[in-house]
Amino acid sequence: MPSQSQITVPIVLIVIGAGALHAVWNAIAKYLDDRIAAFALIGIASTVGGAAVLALTGWPRGAAVPFAVASALIHIGYELALMNSYRLGAFNQVYPIARGTSPLVVALGAYVLAGERLSPVALAGVAVLAAGLASLALSSGRLTRSELPAVTAAVITGLVIAGYTVVDGLGVRRAGDPYAYAGLLFLLMGPVMPAVALWRRPRLEWLTGPAAGKGLLAGALSLVAYGTVLWAQSLAPLAEVAAIRETSVVFAALIGMRLFAERFGARRVAAAALVAAGILLISA
Repeated sequence: MPSQSQITVPIVLIVIGAGALHAVWNAIAKYLDDRIAAFALIGIASTVGGAAVLALTGWPRGAAVPFAVASALIHIGYELALMNSYRLGAFNQVYPIARGTSPLVVALGAYVLAGERLSPVALAGVAVLAAGLASLALSSGRLTRSELPAVTAAVITGLVIAGYTVVDGLGVRRAGDPYAYAGLLFLLMGPVMPAVALWRRPRLEWLTGPAAGKGLLAGALSLVAYGTVLWAQSLAPLAEVAAIRETSVVFAALIGMRLFAERFGARRVAAAALVAAGILLISA
């Protein structure tokens, strides 16, 4: 299958918007105290949304189905790793590390598995963007011993992100319709966390409590955000889409400052500038 080689300004802007939505739904998941319930509600939205999309589009091509199944399994691991990261660390630290780990891993995976060859300028953009993301994560100074568990969990989350990004990039190109692939993926991965919540919270209070609306909103935003990324991956190189998507850390830094009262000093401003420079190089 030939690799896609074109990334346009509209795709860049749309993927940046998807990154913003991703940061918002992750902030909601971090904000809710009962994260099992939060991810269960996200799963309910995913299941319903995926079923609705499939009802409209029909199934993707058969060649894409194994990729959707594999990605759904990886996504379950991602949700568990993300929950652990948010349990251990601050949103403004673990989110950038998790999101910043994946672009270079995706670039390597896309090179090996999809035969993609990045131009020297685009490759430099991926490197600059990764440096900016790392700077955002470490902007408060060197890591302390107490931060190591959170950082380790975030790095593991980032590796899982890279895994599903490559699998979905390969799968969506075989699907014939990116929306059908997205619908199948969401339908497959959606029921797992609600099932866990039903086992752990059988009284169902999490379905009717004050956090229910926020959790369902997070799920809806997740559907739109990742569905948009899958669409972009069907048109443009995996590594470039993945790198641009990770500009979500800039939005996460702003959300962390406003919602969680986390610091946003000069170092993070400089790191955000590096991220912007990386985007310009990638989309040049």
